[in-house]
Amino acid sequence: MYRERLILYGCGDFLNDYEGIPGYEWFRPDLTLMYFPTFEADTGRLLRLVLVPTRIGNLRVNQASAEEVAWLAGTLNQEGRPLGTQVVCEEGVLHLHWQ
Repeated sequence: MYRERLILYGCGDFLNDYEGIPGYEWFRPDLTLMYFPTFEADTGRLLRLVLVPTRIGNLRVNQASAEEVAWLAGTLNQEGRPLGTQVVCEEGVLHLHWQ
């Protein structure tokens, strides 16, 4: 978030061909997010951001398991804490909260 505007980095590679490349498993390249922002029409200010966790396998998008959602939430919260953001999980979907 910057001046109530959403900035997303590295989210353009939704489906990728990274499967089977060894040595990066702890990054969890199989997990990704679908982003569903809601903006204020006249200002562009972010009102809400819903993140849907998915798992990529065999170039297919699958629903992430509860364990995978928890891992994503924990990672996003750890990385976002210094930036004043937090995700909250509700029924397998993540909701972004910011200051």
